[in-house]
Amino acid sequence: MVGKINREEVLMKLKNQINKGNHIVGTVVGSGMTAKYTALGGADLFLALSAGIYRLSGRSSLCSYLPYGNSNELVMNFGAKELLPILIDKPVIFGLNASDPTIHLYEYIKGIKRDGFSGIVNFPTMSLLDGSFRENLEAQNNSYKNEVEAIRFAHYCDLFTIAFATNIEEAKAMVEAGCDCLCVHLGFTRGGSLGVNQAISLTRAKIKAEEIFNYIDSIRPEIIKVVYGGPISTPIDMKYIYKNSTCNGYFGGSTFDRIPVENIILKTTQEFKNSHLELDKNDLIVKLIENDYQKKDYVDFVKSYIKNNYKERILLSDIALLIHVSYPYLSSLFSKTLNISFTQYLLKYRLDKSKELLIRNQPIKEVAMSVGFSDPMQFSKMFKKHIGISPSKYKEQNI
Repeated sequence: MVGKINREEVLMKLKNQINKGNHIVGTVVGSGMTAKYTALGGADLFLALSAGIYRLSGRSSLCSYLPYGNSNELVMNFGAKELLPILIDKPVIFGLNASDPTIHLYEYIKGIKRDGFSGIVNFPTMSLLDGSFRENLEAQNNSYKNEVEAIRFAHYCDLFTIAFATNIEEAKAMVEAGCDCLCVHLGFTRGGSLGVNQAISLTRAKIKAEEIFNYIDSIRPEIIKVVYGGPISTPIDMKYIYKNSTCNGYFGGSTFDRIPVENIILKTTQEFKNSHLELDKNDLIVKLIENDYQKKDYVDFVKSYIKNNYKERILLSDIALLIHVSYPYLSSLFSKTLNISFTQYLLKYRLDKSKELLIRNQPIKEVAMSVGFSDPMQFSKMFKKHIGISPSKYKEQNI
């Protein structure tokens, strides 16, 4: 398998997003589940880093810098088995430890391309280390220069290249090496139980990013400019950066998997543990428990279920099991109450949602997946049959 999505395709898609006034989102994914749902959410790039793997195993991202495992082996195994099969038409970027003494750098980069990755990013990066520890590493040829050379050769191999840098000197070296995207790394992400306790202020992050971006704009303005981590952990934080710099996008890891997962798992477990939890008296399941329900509640529940789960595979038989009624009864009740069958209602709901997404100029393949169609061709066929025109024609007429 040679580079499923090549450098030219990646650049074209990202530039199109930027030209439309949209921002680039890259996610450092630590699991196939994170990859799947950030893809549905519209992420543009997927970075396979050892930091993400450690993070989703309940450890800190800092483990990437300690001798717990071979970073390149971890990423290769995880990326090839868990990400590439899921992200079939998405660019997956390999987090390369360029100072790994067990590899021949040039041959390894060729192998990354052969295995189907669209590009590389320099991680773990020496740019996050300082002091005497870094000096001693560099004395043994474990230096940032290796990362620059990796980016240079990957560019030569026509791989898409992302360069982590923390200052103008590093940015200059990576720009000269031909990187396609320069990411100002602001440090590991603050927030959650596993996040770092200290990070630079948002104001300082803005100043740092702005200095580097201004330099890049003066020599190679076509480079895609993004930021990563540090004090940025919410969309509001990122809006501040966008407003005060020429930043084109945001890359994040903890913000997309660790912090949301920490919060929801903690909350859900506490709710199950709490025997005195106050229940919503209007919830159908609660009404069923307390034998306080009416026939119309079943129909309302089905409609609500569709609203919350239309992106997934939905069977009325599964819903019937959930609310403890027979499938024929629920099917008949739904049709008599709304004068439309469950299948027709679900299809109409999905097509209505797809029209909203098409008007936002989202790609037809992404729209199909976002409304529960695994086959884009089937989606187009059903859309034309029920709406009267093809999805592409609908986009053309309504944008």
